[in-house]
Amino acid sequence: MGENMERVFITGASGYIGTKLLSLLNDKAEVKDMVGIDIKEPAISLERFTFYKKDVRERVEHILKDHRIDTVVHTAYIVPPIHDTKLMEDVNVNGTRNILLSCLKADVKQILYTSSATAYGFHPDNDVPLTEDSPLRGNDDFTYSKNKREIESIYTGFTSENPQITVTIVRPSFVVGPGFNNPLARQLRKRFVLMPSKTEPFQYVHEDDLVEIIYLLLKKRLAGVFNVGADGTITFDEMIKLLGNIPIHIPFGMMYLLNGVAWNLLLSFITEFPSPALNMTRYSWVVSSEKLKGELNYQYKFTSLEAFTDFAEFVKRQ
Repeated sequence: MGENMERVFITGASGYIGTKLLSLLNDKAEVKDMVGIDIKEPAISLERFTFYKKDVRERVEHILKDHRIDTVVHTAYIVPPIHDTKLMEDVNVNGTRNILLSCLKADVKQILYTSSATAYGFHPDNDVPLTEDSPLRGNDDFTYSKNKREIESIYTGFTSENPQITVTIVRPSFVVGPGFNNPLARQLRKRFVLMPSKTEPFQYVHEDDLVEIIYLLLKKRLAGVFNVGADGTITFDEMIKLLGNIPIHIPFGMMYLLNGVAWNLLLSFITEFPSPALNMTRYSWVVSSEKLKGELNYQYKFTSLEAFTDFAEFVKRQ
């Protein structure tokens, strides 16, 4: 347990989780000052929030010092796959190194990194469920998952060299809720949804649960790694049905091939992700949240099914 969390700095402040977290922290009396960076302007404007338009690879220690920041939440990450993998890796990996160096120079007390359960990778022999002790293998053919694994190894080194800083890592499963708007969300919202004929049930965490968990981990200054995944799972057919759409089942090999052609030809109306991403539907990567529930005494407000249903109902209201 360290000092109180009063001055919070968020990378990726204009993103999905960054924006949700800012709104939550704005209602907390103990938070006196919030500062954020992003390459795009935030959609919200809050009295106690200062925004700097900056790339996560730019030096920020002067901002951290000027605002006397005690807590940093690193959410900046290129989430939707892009064809320029060099740029994606530069932002994701070197952006992380830069933020850690800045935190060190500015005497920050706690750093929380939003990793992902995808850091475990999608493999046929994954533990079911995955625990915090399961091996982080990522997937070398899928940049998002590969980078998540690599970044965690950077944090491991940083933590052992800087024991004075509380380092917290959360590994959420897919985040869902009204703000869910990524390539998977857009794929599921199509009238006819192309899907591999055999898929594993999927785990989600509701956006409200995730930001509440982040807040509690910061408030209690808890160090360590925590899986974040709601109870239960939901099948892809259930998801598509809840959205009122129709699944089209295609054998995995054929789907992989078709998807690859569409990705390489930049046919984003067919697919927004490279074929290796399809493995997330093929293999189980469900996580156990027992450690988090125990240490935080936390009860999820939404199961995976309820979390996705909240998203589906939001979509239908549009």
